[in-house]
Amino acid sequence: MAELSRRQPIVAVLGHVDHGKTSVLDYIRSLGQNRQASVMAREAGGITQHIGATEVPASLLNELCSPLMGGKEFLSPGLLFIDTPGHHSFSTLRTRGGSLADIAILVIDLMEGCQPQTLESIRILKQAKTPFVVCANKVDRIHGWKCTHGRSAAASMKDQDAQAQGLFEQKFWDLVGQFGEQGFNLDMYNKISDFTQNIALVPCSAKEGEGMQDLLAITIGLAEKFLEEQLSDVVGASEGTVLEMKEERGLGKTLDVILYRGQISKGDEIVIATENGPQITRVRGLFRPRGMAEMRDAGDRWDAIETVDAASGLKLAAPDLDGVLAGTTLRVLSDGENRDDVINAAKEESEISIELDEEGVIIKADTLGGLEALAFELRNLETPVPIRSAGIGPVNKRDLRGAENASDPLHKVILAFSTTVQSETADELSKEDCAVEFIDSDVIYHILERFETWSQERKIQLEEEKREKIVYPGKIKILADHIFR
Repeated sequence: MAELSRRQPIVAVLGHVDHGKTSVLDYIRSLGQNRQASVMAREAGGITQHIGATEVPASLLNELCSPLMGGKEFLSPGLLFIDTPGHHSFSTLRTRGGSLADIAILVIDLMEGCQPQTLESIRILKQAKTPFVVCANKVDRIHGWKCTHGRSAAASMKDQDAQAQGLFEQKFWDLVGQFGEQGFNLDMYNKISDFTQNIALVPCSAKEGEGMQDLLAITIGLAEKFLEEQLSDVVGASEGTVLEMKEERGLGKTLDVILYRGQISKGDEIVIATENGPQITRVRGLFRPRGMAEMRDAGDRWDAIETVDAASGLKLAAPDLDGVLAGTTLRVLSDGENRDDVINAAKEESEISIELDEEGVIIKADTLGGLEALAFELRNLETPVPIRSAGIGPVNKRDLRGAENASDPLHKVILAFSTTVQSETADELSKEDCAVEFIDSDVIYHILERFETWSQERKIQLEEEKREKIVYPGKIKILADHIFR
């Protein structure tokens, strides 16, 4: 039976675009319903656009994984899955203390191996020290592979013919090599004796529902074995991470929050980090998705509630939410003596802690985690890139003027990660005679690549301009009888 003194592990599902992240989550969501609850079928280009969370109760997990558990039951009350949007780096979900997720599932298309976003995810997991399991998805694409819905991966492996097994082995060893380059030992989940030294790989087909029980059993088993202290940390100051602010019909401005410690109640006083410093406000309403419904897809399926305990995905309505910084911490204020400490912590988060230089480029992102991740990557390039200004939110005129005034032509650039541009500023940036280069993408790796290409082209251009102005040395021949004076 689940103990109340521990919360459910928070699981992030991440990976490269189109490697099957959403299919994995769809399968998990469909466990509580008889139909496949496809978020993917309705999404632009089949790529996740919003952050969501799905709660899977322990009773369901125990039932699903019982063939693998040998009569044992999980101690946790369930699992809370966070769905990081396909293009966001996982850093969006970072908290000040490391990572919001206790454990992660890294989804890789077995046929394609590690792609740019996979490597970005691995780097961020390493940086945040978050344990993870590899879901080698799309085994059904191996020629001759036979899938059976609900079958475990180990049973499936034994049922394949020699050719299909050979093709799997080939793809498996390719992945082992790619992970080795990143400093990780990857091995099959059923061959590992020491999970502290090896990363578990589970062959799955989210589409066919094969190997998924192994993936869930390994994920919750690892969390319970190695993260007991973290999962028992349920007392103390109540805290959550702000995912985003949304205007909801009938509710006004609301915050989507993942509560990872303590509890929050209607009427509680809370402090949030905004661009203008800490903002104290009071919770006017709390809403939670019904049952197995998924947070960003719940529509009218919100239940109004009085109190929520961690870990949980919730929506919160309150006045004065303008300017809240996504990715920062929401804290519940108590009347105790640590009230000032809590407000000061929010104040520190409001002051973006990215080291700035006198001269450099301008960077923007939609969340604090995204901004920190972009700054981190720029600082760690072979030739580190100086940053003059860093901000959260849409690119505006102030950013444009700042970039125009850079004295080094190579710094007249705005790098934007996963954020928008105000319409007037967009018009100016699109003009042919605009002196500022604007580079934006939902993948940090692409921003760095495009910035590198632009820098090299700009250097060549500047060299050529310089050459045209140079007065070259010449020879003068003096002709006899042709000189007067």
